[in-house]
Amino acid sequence: MLFRRRPTGLRRPLAVTASAALVLAAAALPLSTPAAADPAAGADTTVTINASAGLGTVGPAALGANTAIWDSAMNDPEVATLYRAAGIGALRYPGGSYSDIYHWVDNTAPGGYVAPGTGFDAFMGTVRATGAQPILIANYGSGTAQEAADWVRYANLTKGYGAKYWEIGNEIYGNGVYGSGWENDTHADKSPDQYAREVKAYAAAMKAVDPTVKIGAVLTMPGNWPDGIVAAGGTGDWNHTVLAAVAHDVDFVSVHWYPNTSTGDQSLAAVRQLPGELREVRDLLDRYAGADSARIGIAMTEVNSNAGGGAFTTRPNGLFAAEAMSTALENGVFTVDWWDTHNGAGAITTVGGETDYGDMGMLSNGSCTGSVCEPAVNTPFAPYHGIKALGALGDPGDTMVASGSTGSSGSSGSSGSSGSSGSDVSSHAVLRANGDLGVLLLNKSSSAQHTVDLRYLGFTAGPAAPAVQRWAPGDDGLVDATGTATATSVTLAPYSLTVLTLHPKSGTGSSAATVGTPGTPRTTSVDANTVALDWPAAGGAVDRYEVYEQLGTTLQLLGSSTGTTATLHNLPPGSRHTVNVLARDQAGRLSRPSEPLTFTTGTPSDSTCAVTYRVTTGWGNGFVADVAVSNLGPADINGWTLDFDWPSTGQSATSWWNAVVHGDGQHVRVTNGDSNAHLAPNGGNTASFGFVGANNGANPTPTVFRLNGTVCRTVS
Repeated sequence: MLFRRRPTGLRRPLAVTASAALVLAAAALPLSTPAAADPAAGADTTVTINASAGLGTVGPAALGANTAIWDSAMNDPEVATLYRAAGIGALRYPGGSYSDIYHWVDNTAPGGYVAPGTGFDAFMGTVRATGAQPILIANYGSGTAQEAADWVRYANLTKGYGAKYWEIGNEIYGNGVYGSGWENDTHADKSPDQYAREVKAYAAAMKAVDPTVKIGAVLTMPGNWPDGIVAAGGTGDWNHTVLAAVAHDVDFVSVHWYPNTSTGDQSLAAVRQLPGELREVRDLLDRYAGADSARIGIAMTEVNSNAGGGAFTTRPNGLFAAEAMSTALENGVFTVDWWDTHNGAGAITTVGGETDYGDMGMLSNGSCTGSVCEPAVNTPFAPYHGIKALGALGDPGDTMVASGSTGSSGSSGSSGSSGSSGSDVSSHAVLRANGDLGVLLLNKSSSAQHTVDLRYLGFTAGPAAPAVQRWAPGDDGLVDATGTATATSVTLAPYSLTVLTLHPKSGTGSSAATVGTPGTPRTTSVDANTVALDWPAAGGAVDRYEVYEQLGTTLQLLGSSTGTTATLHNLPPGSRHTVNVLARDQAGRLSRPSEPLTFTTGTPSDSTCAVTYRVTTGWGNGFVADVAVSNLGPADINGWTLDFDWPSTGQSATSWWNAVVHGDGQHVRVTNGDSNAHLAPNGGNTASFGFVGANNGANPTPTVFRLNGTVCRTVS
């Protein structure tokens, strides 16, 4: 990242059975939403947290920051102290686009400025002082696989730094191949094919030196430029081309996310796009890596609210940092790294009565714009306080759990599905290793306070008042506000972050169970209506395992098993499900939830119709799709309709040909055109049509198509 702007560009209950060992649980469990009740007196928002709906484990590198060799303050001792206080566990180096001009051996970046004291060993001193992990970017733009391998040798064999994560280049898709170029790339061939070839070479050379290193390839974020664009002479867009070649050679993929909005409030609202975009990244990995997908991580190695305007150092961006980074982690990212530590003053504006210095750093670098100067070097800006609130929420090894808010207007959000961005109040929650529950509450309104009624599922709060940490207008950073909330109610100031820590009632919760947590479930077979699962056993004397599906903050019990396998039947074709496995001990107490598993059922292979859906081109926020329909049954079809649903609320069809397309929310009905109403039996012909679509965020492929009401086989 340099100083630049990027190009613009209910679910129904399931009838489920299982294998021979699976029996339905008869007991009513305190895991699903209780009967509706009026909010507590004076409350206008209800927040529900389900401690048995696991969203994943907080990793040691979860919260990260970018550092840069042009930053003379990057290795100040005070910086390491601030990192530690915020819980930052990953530091990315040598700095965005500078990575593709940087040569580590002599700490040079031809064409760029390198500040004194910013060499690799100095950086690693800050890494060690922080207790963090480095995320290093090998020079793709003007470097070689050998240079990268030599860096691995120096870092891990000569110096013993144990540097684990290595990206190959920064934003290489910005090398001009799609028309806009900011990333240095001296290769004559700037195509994604060439990048893929080089990634394989880099990975081989670097792992020959240290087989334990993790290699990351650069992807574009789905729904953002240049996602979907096929360059002149190319055969596919960046992501599909790269992953088709390197999915089995890399250990993680790296994406960047800047919502590119005009205001801080717009950036906060844009966070609701993140879960869908990250799910599309995982779907791409599933498609190209197959069984290897489970071992490939997703890193969001740059995030900030914007890349050229809007609020940066003021309160909205502090809320954005907390909201975006927690949402990313809840949706499968193992590290999310703020851009950046220090940057520099830009356009001076006033946001909510505060001076915004237009600086994308989390700490001041003391620079000026005209006569307006930033505060002293290393003074924390608002994003630092937002990140520090996440550090206060939980620690590595804790379990992120589902939470959701419902406002008096009925608007709602869920941390597991939309980043909890549907109302003014957002919520995120962590079940800590000691059994405590951490709850983060954000009031995103700039003017209205909100009183929250807190409800818990799978957790019983003890009698003690919760510890409270707060960042609200007038607070000098995150302050102790214990005594301002109870376990059931809290009032949130406008534009504020509040972290509650609750102790469980003695003898309750997963910490009281005598069994461990089941291992991560996986699918062993998937078809249109049936999915088979297995999972590693939990420690201790397990009475039975129970499989639950997440429906927001509600858990639906699918069944239980005395073994470590289950087969789920009668699932709707093309339906997506997220499940956890929990172990119940001999006394009936439940363990922590396993890591979540998300799967999508297939479509019937013996259907009497088939549909092919193919996106032929895209431009980040729009696309062209071609659809082909075949009749595989024994009878003629004269006149047809094809129904499907958009997986994302931001998708739509804007114009079409060879058919008539009608949209009603996310549902789409297509009626044949004049020339393609006849479908001959037994696949005798194909009716084709197409449309131009728009997408605000992710653009996943619809999973189920119905021809005259019949679910068709979907052909890739």
